[in-house]
Formats: sequence, C-alpha cells, structure tokens
Amino acid sequence: MAKGDLGIDLGTASFIVYQRGKGIVVFEPSVVAISNKTGEIVAIGEEAKKMIGKTPDYYKAVKPMKDGVIADYKTIEAVIKRFITITVKKTLFFKPELVIGIPTKITSVERRAVFEAALNAGARQVHVISEPLAAAIGAGIEVMRSEGSMIVDIGGGTTDIAVISLGGTVVGDSIKVAGDSLDEAIIRFVRKKHGLVIGDSTAEQAKIKIGKIHPSYETYEMEIKGRDAVMGLPRTDKITSDDIMETLRPIVDGLIGRIKMVLEKTPPELAADIISNGVVLTGGGALLRGLDTVISEEIGVKCIVAEDPITCVARGTGILLDNPELLKAIATTYAR
Repeated sequence: MAKGDLGIDLGTASFIVYQRGKGIVVFEPSVVAISNKTGEIVAIGEEAKKMIGKTPDYYKAVKPMKDGVIADYKTIEAVIKRFITITVKKTLFFKPELVIGIPTKITSVERRAVFEAALNAGARQVHVISEPLAAAIGAGIEVMRSEGSMIVDIGGGTTDIAVISLGGTVVGDSIKVAGDSLDEAIIRFVRKKHGLVIGDSTAEQAKIKIGKIHPSYETYEMEIKGRDAVMGLPRTDKITSDDIMETLRPIVDGLIGRIKMVLEKTPPELAADIISNGVVLTGGGALLRGLDTVISEEIGVKCIVAEDPITCVARGTGILLDNPELLKAIATTYAR
C-alpha cells in the first residue's frame, strides 16, 4: 500500500482521517457549510460548525452524517474528495486506497452509498470495516485471537456494542443513543428548568466541561447563554454537574440495559473472557466523567476507557492500512 492511502472515520460528531505514514491528519467536526446559490462547499469542520444557527439565507450549515450513516450522499462525496485533495494531492497516476469505518447495523443500501461516495471521490479501492471492530483494533485489542473482548463504541449518533472474537462480531447491537442524544436531553432540561433556549453547541460544551454521571465525581458550575423562552431576549443562567447527571442518567440506564442484553446473548466461554478482560469503552461518549464507573457497578464487570477514545476508529483503520493481511481477513473490499 502507498503512503498516501487513508483511513477515515466518518463520524456523526467528527471527521477523522488517518494517513498512512503520517498518522491523524484531519480531525474536524462533522459539519459542512454549503452555498445555497452554487451548491458548493464553502467550509468544512470547525469553521463550518461556527456557522450553525448563524448563517444568512445564502449559506446553510449541515451535518451530512446522521445516526452514524450518510444523510447527504453528495456532500459526503465532496467531503471525501476534499480529504483526498488536501492530504495526498491526488494526481492522474495515483488514486488512494481507503479504509472506512461503518456502523454495525448499516444496511446494504447504506453500505453501497459509502462505497459509491468514496469511489466517485477518487479512491481506487475502498475497504469498509465495522466501527466497533476498527475501534477495538485502535484500542490495542488483538481481534484475531480466540479470546473474547467486548467493546462499547459511543459515538455522536450511534453506540455500537460488540463481543469480538476471531476477527468478527459474535454478538452485537447498534443503537441510536449516543452523544447527540445526551446533548438533546440537556437542551430539553435547560428549557424546562430555566426557561432558556440553548443551541447544540452550548449543550455539548456543558456536557464536555462539567458533565458527570456518577455522584462520587466533583461537581462544577457553568454559565450558559441562550434566549429566554418567554420573552425571546438574550439571557444567561447557570447549570451544574449534578443537573447534567440527573438529566442524563435515564439515557445512560437505557444504554446499560442494551449492554446487559448483549452480555446475556454472549456464549459462556466468551463471557468468562470478558469478566477477565473487562469492557473497553471508546468514542467521545466514553469521556463523560464517571461513565466507566456506572457501567462497571451495574454489570459487575470492570470497564476500561481506551487511550484517546475519540480517535480509536481512525487509528484502527490506520493499523489496517499497515497490515494488508488483517485487512483482507476482516474488511469488505470494493473496487471499480
């Protein structure tokens, strides 16, 4: 494989690109600003995210990934093309190979959309791998061994739960309860308790900066800005870590319920391995303070937050770029 080949995590919350030989070269929010006049992309990532809720009529800021799958095919194609252009400087003689992480429960139509978007963007060959498997590889788990491992990948749009052994998912589940769901719950809480309308970005910042989900963790306070729900005028208020814990706990309990369901379906031999090895948490949601403690207390198995959990899927695709034999064994490949 050439050094220009790319591993891509097309996340609902972030676009992360790993370039062979260089490491992670793109780490941007999954937001694209588009001109309503020309249909062309005017900004991607952080620059586009700053435009959400602030754009004039001739621009629109969109999230082309929703619930872990492509919501806007043409935009994703343009995004992948941009990644290829800025990283590998595609020429007439070189087209990169791509490894792309996809959710466990993606349909055949959605899988085909990923292939087509990548090939139309200029890739010569596309390999897709399930996100929990890529996350496990990125977290340092030896996925080809017969010993069982459990991974819970909490992204922006979906949470993938998988028991992995011998290079595949033995038992798995994918639910549309993840980072975005937590943000939406915070928005509803602030409006109901404080009569304040806040945006997605404010809710996300509150979750990241002061959020917690276990009472043993320290409580912080944060000022939030928004619009008064009654008067319609700008106003500030305060929210605490305890407020966020109270708001998010029912959602986390639902997630834990799905983890328990997967464990109940797990063969006894693999369940014994999971008791020994623990459950590995990846994805941005794994960074919510106390989440590993809450899950561990509820399921009776130790939980480990992977190192740099947000980039595990992208780093997993990067490892596969360097290991063609493993890639061939566990990925689905498509070329024109």
